[in-house]
Amino acid sequence: MTTLFSEVCGLPVAGADGARLGAVRSLTVDLASGRVTHVRIGRGRWRRDTVVAWDDLRASGPGLLTVRPAAGPARVPAPRELLGSEVLTECGEEHGTVLDAAFDPSTGRLDAVLTTRGEVSADRLLGLGDHALVVRDARGHHPV
Repeated sequence: MTTLFSEVCGLPVAGADGARLGAVRSLTVDLASGRVTHVRIGRGRWRRDTVVAWDDLRASGPGLLTVRPAAGPARVPAPRELLGSEVLTECGEEHGTVLDAAFDPSTGRLDAVLTTRGEVSADRLLGLGDHALVVRDARGHHPV
C-alpha cells in the first residue's frame, strides 16, 4: 500500500490520552535509509511545532494519527522540506520541482518522488539540501 505525503499532511494528531496535539505539517526524510523518519506537528499559530519519530505514530481510524508514549527524547534532524524543492541531477541539470512523494506508511520507506517532470524512483535519490533534491542521472551519466 502506498500513501502520498499530501494525504498525510494536514491529518490531525492526538496524544496517547486522546488529547489533540495538532496537525501534520510536514514529513522528514532520511535519504541514506530511504525512509520517512519524523513528522512535524503544527500546534497553532503561536505555538512551536512538535517533532515526533515516524515509528512513534499509528493510525487510529480514518483520518487520525496517534502518538505512542515516547521512550525518551529522540534526535531531531534539521528540517529540510522535500515538497517544493528544486530537483537537480548529479550533473547539475534541472529536473523540475517536487510536487509529492509516495511511501509505504507501515515502514516509512520511500517509493518515489513525483516532480513537475515526472516520477523519480527512490533508488535515484542522492541528497536533500536546503535548496534542492539531488538525484542520480537517469541516463547513467556520471560527473567527471
